[in-house]
Amino acid sequence: MSELQRPPAEVLYAEELAMLASQDLSPRPPGWRLSPPAVRAFLLGDPERNVRPKFVGNPSLVDRAMVALATQRGLLLVGEPGTAKSLLSELLAAAVSGQSTLTIQGSAATTEDQLKYGWNYALLLAEGPSRKALVPAPLFLGMEQGKLVRFEEITRCPLEIQDGLLSILSDRVLFIPELKGDENGLYARQGFNVLATANTRDRGTHEMSSALKRRFNFETVYPIADPQEELALVESETRRQLQASGVGVQPPRELLEVLVTTFRELRSGVTTEGQALERLSTSMSTAEAVSVAQAMGIRAHYLAGREAGAEDLMECILGTALKDNQEDTQRLRRYLEQRVRRHRGQAWKAFYEARHRLP
Repeated sequence: MSELQRPPAEVLYAEELAMLASQDLSPRPPGWRLSPPAVRAFLLGDPERNVRPKFVGNPSLVDRAMVALATQRGLLLVGEPGTAKSLLSELLAAAVSGQSTLTIQGSAATTEDQLKYGWNYALLLAEGPSRKALVPAPLFLGMEQGKLVRFEEITRCPLEIQDGLLSILSDRVLFIPELKGDENGLYARQGFNVLATANTRDRGTHEMSSALKRRFNFETVYPIADPQEELALVESETRRQLQASGVGVQPPRELLEVLVTTFRELRSGVTTEGQALERLSTSMSTAEAVSVAQAMGIRAHYLAGREAGAEDLMECILGTALKDNQEDTQRLRRYLEQRVRRHRGQAWKAFYEARHRLP
């Protein structure tokens, strides 16, 4: 597993999942690998069984998500970019179905055969339409095996692709008109459902039809409210990712606190004291903060052979915070002059002194 850049959740946490399954005495919904209490313990942690928390959020959100997935309605997780919607869907799929890789990545280029099925055209021409010539896609496999299917960024898909889910979510059947007899209809097994995500900034790209919305339960995933919880999450994820990158030393906690506070204030447009700020146009999410912290550690270790410092933070935050928006450069410059300059502490002072690295 050390050779994999990002193992799926069912591989990364295989021991925890096996332990929870062996000790799980609670009733399970049909087709589920774990009971809802065991799924909750897997996601939110259980110190008594040495299960570490993997999702930082409202426990009631996890409970509502599980209830929705056990019904005949799909579940749509919505929220700002970087609020761990995809992580939550992956963890739920790994715990409920034992597999999180039945995934459709929504985009303008997504086609219907990437959702349902395609054809091996060599066999199709040689033998005609048959189950042997059919190439199953995630929805087909999820229905056939009774597993959750993840649909990432569903609102980035054209409407005709989205509405391909209507009959599947309503009747739980996938018709294959090319096949004859009993093979022309695939009926979903117990455990099948669709777990989709959509970020609120892209929701208007291809607004879902009212008919499709009625077939989903909507749950909003909010940014982490507690700054200390967010800092702890950034620390733990940075440590894990830097170890995977061959870096044994992570940035100092004081510098990570500067990073998290900066992201929180620029994300919300409000300082910790309640004063208004100019928000950046980009998503200053927790996931982006982890990415910046990892880049800081890699830059300092491999390029300079030292511990990460404020200059590394400034260099690595540029590509995340500024992208190609020149107005954001001015907003960040004003934030440094009006906010960071007044902060006390060596880490804040060093961050302010590194402002000359701004383009």
